[in-house]
Amino acid sequence: MEKRTLTLGHSPDPDDAFMFYALAQDKIDTKGWAFEHVLQDIQTLNDRALRGELDITAISIHAYPHVADKYALTNCGSSMGDGYGPMVVTREPMTIDDLRGLTIAIPGTMTTAFLGLNLLLGQDSYRHKVVMFDEILPYVAEGKADAGLIIHEGQLTYDQHDLNLVVDLGAWWKETTDLPLPLGGNCIRRDLGMPAMEEVAAILKQSIEYSLSHREEAVEHALQYARDMGFDLADKFVGMYVNQWTVDYGDAGRRAVSDLLHKGFKAGLVPEVGDIDFVG
Repeated sequence: MEKRTLTLGHSPDPDDAFMFYALAQDKIDTKGWAFEHVLQDIQTLNDRALRGELDITAISIHAYPHVADKYALTNCGSSMGDGYGPMVVTREPMTIDDLRGLTIAIPGTMTTAFLGLNLLLGQDSYRHKVVMFDEILPYVAEGKADAGLIIHEGQLTYDQHDLNLVVDLGAWWKETTDLPLPLGGNCIRRDLGMPAMEEVAAILKQSIEYSLSHREEAVEHALQYARDMGFDLADKFVGMYVNQWTVDYGDAGRRAVSDLLHKGFKAGLVPEVGDIDFVG
């Protein structure tokens, strides 16, 4: 029987590459499904999800209320910041209050990092400029913005640019809610039908579990997307965002998603999403 091909969108960064190593290298039985990997930055993937273009895609939790009519979240594939997460960095030491009124480079208006920053500082209390996520550190270091909101491996490499940490949004969220900060997830098109959605979600989970049980080879694969990182630092970064939360949100993870989006709705930052479906 001919395999049915699904488009699978994810970011070109080490944690997503690690997560989908088994699929990319044909390490597991995909039950008659084939996957076309589409590698793009998360802001682009969020935009494509708004248009319903991909069958499965990584998505910022911030963006999910805008696409919940087309997609359901899979119960695996989350990126959780459990006491750590996106960071705001500056050239000179500052306090959180100092950030208000400044220009902050951000990786996209639909990223969860931007939602968290608005919950922290208040919407419209600062100016923002969208910059590709992997260009924010030099952008701030060169004085093109007052501060930068950094995601992905920039959280481990910002000191290489002589920048100062002002706030870690994941730490702030943990202190505020005692929950992990749900940054990203995977979602799957509803029009595939629930049997197919559940079967594909199980394959995605198997890929994640394969990488976790074959860690060294999966990290080696992910190194091709590890900017400014060797094996040890890439392994540390992967461990931050591919872990037990990624295998299964669990009750706390699902509650964290609902809590974040409820707070975002109350602040006027996202539409009301209602009950959230988690497939698998």
